[in-house]
Amino acid sequence: MSTPSGIPAPSAPPSYEETTGINVNYPHPYPVPEPGQKPDGKGMNPPPYIGQPVPASNPVTVQTVYVQQPVVVFYDRPVQMCCPSCNQMIVTRLSYESGALTWLSCGGLCLLGCIAGCCLIPFCIDALKDVDHFCPNCNVHIGSYKRL
Repeated sequence: MSTPSGIPAPSAPPSYEETTGINVNYPHPYPVPEPGQKPDGKGMNPPPYIGQPVPASNPVTVQTVYVQQPVVVFYDRPVQMCCPSCNQMIVTRLSYESGALTWLSCGGLCLLGCIAGCCLIPFCIDALKDVDHFCPNCNVHIGSYKRL
């Protein structure tokens, strides 16, 4: 075919396969059905219909979370916390008991010569005693603070 000026019309450009050097006659790695042929179901899945939702293949995972109460550190001061027995927000009630520091202080004063009763002074000082924490609602022992 030629144009009115007498110059022949250019032909169509080469195809992608021709330009990249892919052999068009090379067999496909997967079976390709001929036009009008139904797939036989061996290694081929039919395309999903437009109105059909794609099935979700992601399984639902369930994760169990264990929640622990924060670790409460007891000192010689009242602590605000949730009582593990009655589940109420409380401020602990303190109780003082003679412990190792009280007895060591008493023995040390005896060695220094305070025998006439002065060695019993550590038993009157709360700063030398161990501390027990109690719930003011249900009177349950919650924790202790040992000086030594």
